[in-house]
Amino acid sequence: MRELTLSEIGFVSGAGTECSGDGGSGGTEGNDLGGVRDSANLGQDLINIYEGVVAATSHIIERVANAL
Repeated sequence: MRELTLSEIGFVSGAGTECSGDGGSGGTEGNDLGGVRDSANLGQDLINIYEGVVAATSHIIERVANAL
């Protein structure tokens, strides 16, 4: 098994040409974790997703209850 080159690491990690580990010649965007680029705020993003799912579920339950 061989080691990956810097350009291959960028493709595998999802960073493409934006891999910042290439000695500074790439961008600063880094990985995109399912649409989340700022991993420091990942917890708040997960809370927002959860609250959105709860709101959507509540809306569906209300619509079904009114239809009956």
